Amino acid sequence: MRRPPSFRRRLFAGFLAASLIPTLACSAMMLQVFRLRMAGEAEREMAEHLAAASAALDTAFDAFSQAASRLQGSAIAARALAGDGAEEDTLVNGELFAAAGEARGYAAFDLYDLGGRRRYSTRQTAGEAALPTGWGVLHAAAEQGEPLRFTACGDVTDTESPLLQGAVTLTGAGDRETGYLVVSVYYAGFRQLLEGKYGAQNELVLLSPYWRPVYCVQPSLADALAPRLRGRLLAGRELDDPAEAFLYAAARHEKSGLYLVLRRPQVFTAETIRLLHTVSLGCAVVCVALSVCMGLALSRQMFRPIQRLRQGIGEVEHDNLDVCVPAEGEDELGELAGRFNNMVEALRRNREALVENQRELNQAQIRMLQAQLNPHFLCNTLDTMKWISKINRVPQVAEMSANLADILRFCISPEEFVPLRREVEILERYVEIQEIRMSGAFAFRVSLPEELAECRIPKMILQPLVENAILHGLEGVEDGAVEVTVREAAGMLRITVRDNGTGLPPEMEAGRYRSRGPAGRHLGLYNVNTILTKYYGDGCGLFLENEAGGGAAVTAVLPVQREEERPC
Repeated sequence: MRRPPSFRRRLFAGFLAASLIPTLACSAMMLQVFRLRMAGEAEREMAEHLAAASAALDTAFDAFSQAASRLQGSAIAARALAGDGAEEDTLVNGELFAAAGEARGYAAFDLYDLGGRRRYSTRQTAGEAALPTGWGVLHAAAEQGEPLRFTACGDVTDTESPLLQGAVTLTGAGDRETGYLVVSVYYAGFRQLLEGKYGAQNELVLLSPYWRPVYCVQPSLADALAPRLRGRLLAGRELDDPAEAFLYAAARHEKSGLYLVLRRPQVFTAETIRLLHTVSLGCAVVCVALSVCMGLALSRQMFRPIQRLRQGIGEVEHDNLDVCVPAEGEDELGELAGRFNNMVEALRRNREALVENQRELNQAQIRMLQAQLNPHFLCNTLDTMKWISKINRVPQVAEMSANLADILRFCISPEEFVPLRREVEILERYVEIQEIRMSGAFAFRVSLPEELAECRIPKMILQPLVENAILHGLEGVEDGAVEVTVREAAGMLRITVRDNGTGLPPEMEAGRYRSRGPAGRHLGLYNVNTILTKYYGDGCGLFLENEAGGGAAVTAVLPVQREEERPC
C-alpha cells in the first residue's frame, strides 16, 4: 500500500500552489493590462462619440417636434392648405421657415394638403410634388395622429432621396384636418448634423428599429456592413467579432427609435501582442522560482512547532502526562502549544480527581451495604419477635412487629416510585401501629378511587403527612379523626390529609407551604415538599389550609402518572 505524502510535503505543495495561482494570475493580468487599458479607453471614447451623436439627434428631433407643434396651431397654414388663403403664400412660407428654424439646415419641411399635393417647402430644389395618401408617411400620420413619427425611406446609397421621413396631421378650426407636415432628412443633412460627433477614424451607421440601414457615413459600406450587424443583433450575439479587425458599439436613440452603431479599428497589433506575451512569460518564470524558494522556507519553519506538537501527542498516547511543549511566539501555533499544555494539565487533574472519586465511591458503596445490613437485621429480628409474640399469645406485639417489618422492607426497597395503592397499604400498616400505641384514640379513613390506584408517586410521601396530623393535629383532642382523600383535577393528582384537631400552628401560614429549612417540628412536611418540588417543579408541592369546622388540611399536588412514567 502506497504511503500518503507527509504533512510537510502537502504543506509545501499548498504553499506552492497558493503562490503559483496568484503568480500566474498576475502574469495574465500583465499580459492583458495594456489590452484592457487601451480597450477601455477605446470603449470610453466610443461611448462619448455615441453620446455626442445621440445628443445631436436629440437636438434635431426636438426641433422637429417644436416645428410640428407650432404649425399645429397656425391658422394661416390651416387656411392656406384648405385652399382659403392662396393670397397668403408669403405669410405661410414665413410661418414655415420660422417654425423650422435652424433645423431646415439639415432637414426639409414640406406642407401637403389632404390630397397629398405639396404646397409649401423649405427646399431650394424641386422635390416630390405629391405623396400617396393610401400608404407611406401620409397614411401613417393619418393613422397614428400625434406625435411626429419617422420611418426609413429607402436605399441608403441614394444620396439624393430622403433617408428618413416623418409626418404629422395638421388641423384647423374645430379640429378639422387640413393637411400634413412632412419632415425629410437626406444624406447631406445627416452628415451636417453628425459631423465631428463620431471621431475621425470611426464609421457611424444608423439602423431602423427593424435593423435596416438608414444612414452610413460611407454609403458604399452600408450594403456589406448592415446585414452582418442585423444578423448578429437578431441572433442575440455580441457585435464584436475577434476574427474582425474592428470594434463595435451600439446605442438606441429613444426619441427616434434608431440604433446608432459605431465602428472603429482594433487597437492592438501583432507586434504589441508578441511583446506582451514575452514580458508576461518572463515575469511568470521569475515568480515561479521565488514561489518555490519561499515555499520551502515557510514549510520548514511552520512544520517545526507542528512536529513538536506531534511528539507531545505521542507522549500523551503512552500515558505520559508530564509532557510540555514549548510555546514559541504569540501567533496561532504558540497559542495551540499553550492550549495543548493546558489540556494535558487538565487531563492530569481529571485523572487525579477520577481516582479520588472512585475511592470515595467505593467507600460510599461499602457504607451503603453496611446501612442496608442493619435494616435487614431489624426486619429479621422483628419477624422473630412476631412469632415469639404469637407463641406467647401477645397479638398486639405480633401485629406491631409485622407492620413495622413491612414498613422497613418498603423503605429499603430500591424503587423510587410506587403505585398509590401500595403507598396506601404501607400507610395503613403505620396507622395500625399508631392505633395500638394510642389505644385507638382516633379514627382513620382512606378514600381512593379505583381509577387512581395505579398512579405512581414518590415512595413514602403520605406517611409523614399522616404522622404530622396524628402527632401535632390530634394532640390533646378526644375522638380525633384523620381522613386521606385522593382525587384528580386538571391532570393533577391532589392527595389531601385532613384532621379535626386544633388547626395550623401559629408559625405556619395557610396557602402554599413555605420551607424554612429542615430544622424544627415539621421535618416531615419539609422533606415531602422538597421531594415534590425537586421531582416535578415549582408548580407542585404542599398546600395548607384550616378547615371551617376545625382542624387542618394538607394537600400534596403532583402530576398524574401511570405505569412507568417518570418526571422530567
